[in-house]
Amino acid sequence: MKKLFALLVVALMFTASVSAQDAAPTMETSADTAMMAADSTMADSAMMDSAAAPAPMPVAEEAPEMPEETVEVTGARQQIKLRIIEGGVLFMSFVVLCLIFGLALAIERIIYLNMATTNTKGLLTKVEDAMNSGGVDAAKEVCANSRGPVAAIFHQGLDRSGGSYEELAKAVEDYGSLESTKLERGLSWISLFIALAPMLGFMGTVIGMIEAFDKIAQANTINASIVAGGIKVALITTVSGLVVAIILQIFYNYILSKIDGIVFDMEEASMDLVDLVYRKKLNG
Repeated sequence: MKKLFALLVVALMFTASVSAQDAAPTMETSADTAMMAADSTMADSAMMDSAAAPAPMPVAEEAPEMPEETVEVTGARQQIKLRIIEGGVLFMSFVVLCLIFGLALAIERIIYLNMATTNTKGLLTKVEDAMNSGGVDAAKEVCANSRGPVAAIFHQGLDRSGGSYEELAKAVEDYGSLESTKLERGLSWISLFIALAPMLGFMGTVIGMIEAFDKIAQANTINASIVAGGIKVALITTVSGLVVAIILQIFYNYILSKIDGIVFDMEEASMDLVDLVYRKKLNG
C-alpha cells in the first residue's frame, strides 16, 4: 500500500509540473500579444496627432550683411599732386615747367596766327577797287587799315609800284620772307620743351634706378618693396615727360599747319598783287 501511495503521489507531482509548463508559454504569449496591441495603439495615436498638428512654418534665413564699400573719391588735381610728389619734386617740377612754358608759347602763337589769318581774295578786291578809284595812295590806305601779314606785304609792294616788274616782285618776296619769319617766332622754344621734357623724365628714371640699387646695397638683400619704390619713381618721371612731349607736339604740329596755310595765301596773294600793279602800269 505504501508503494502504491508513493506512486500516486509521484504521478500527481509530474502531472502538476507538466500543467505548469504548458500554462507558462500561454501566459507569455498573452503578455506579448497585449504589449503588441498597446504599441500599435500608441503608434496610431501618435500618427493621428502628427497629422492633426499644423506643419511648422519655414524660418527665413537672414541674408548675411554685405560689408559697406568705402569709395575714395579723389579729384584729378589731387592725383596729379600725388604723382608729382611720388615722382620726385625736383625733376617733376622741371617737367611741369616745360609743360607750362610750352603751352603758354603755343597758345600765344595760336592767337597770333588766328589774328593774322585774313581773307586774301577780299583784300585783293578792295585794293583793286581803291586803285581804280583813288590810285596807289588809296590802295595803300586800305592796306594800312587792314591787319595781317598779307596786308603788310601789299603795302610794301605798293610802295615800290613805280619800279620795274623785277623790283616789285623782289620787294614782295623779301617782305614775304620777313613776315614768314614773324609767323614762326617762338616755335624753336616749343620744340626745345618738346625735346627737354622726355629727357628730364629719362634722367629721373636713371636717378630712380640708382637710388633703388643704393637701397639694395644698404639693405644687403634684394627686397621687392625696395626695388619697387625706385622703379615706381623712375616710371612716373618717364611717363610724365612723355605726356608733356605728346601734348606740346600736338600743339606744335597744329601751329605748323596754320603757318603753312597762311604762307601759301601770302605767296598766292603776292603774285596776284604783282600782276595787278604791272597790269595797271601797262594800261596807263
